[in-house]
Amino acid sequence: TLLRMRETQSQQKSRSANMAFTLYALIQTAILFTNAIAVLHEERFLSKIGWGADQGIGGFGDEPGIKAQLLNLIRSVRTVMRVPLIIVNSVCIVLLLLFG
Repeated sequence: TLLRMRETQSQQKSRSANMAFTLYALIQTAILFTNAIAVLHEERFLSKIGWGADQGIGGFGDEPGIKAQLLNLIRSVRTVMRVPLIIVNSVCIVLLLLFG
């Protein structure tokens, strides 16, 4: 029975190690989310759901609404994060190939 207890303990440790919430998993989630924002095409996808370039523009002095702020965030991510995302994605691919 002692041998069986050790086997079950080692199985529990391996199972908990596979489901661990790591910093790498958090970073990978952020990268995937940023990639998802970066690939949203304004004319093909966003304009079909009413989020095109001409949508959400307020008048002078008006506070921008949530829709306008989200559109600005999407445009900013596509503009600013293009080159860094290529580099970060390449590093992640190399790390996954090397270390699994």
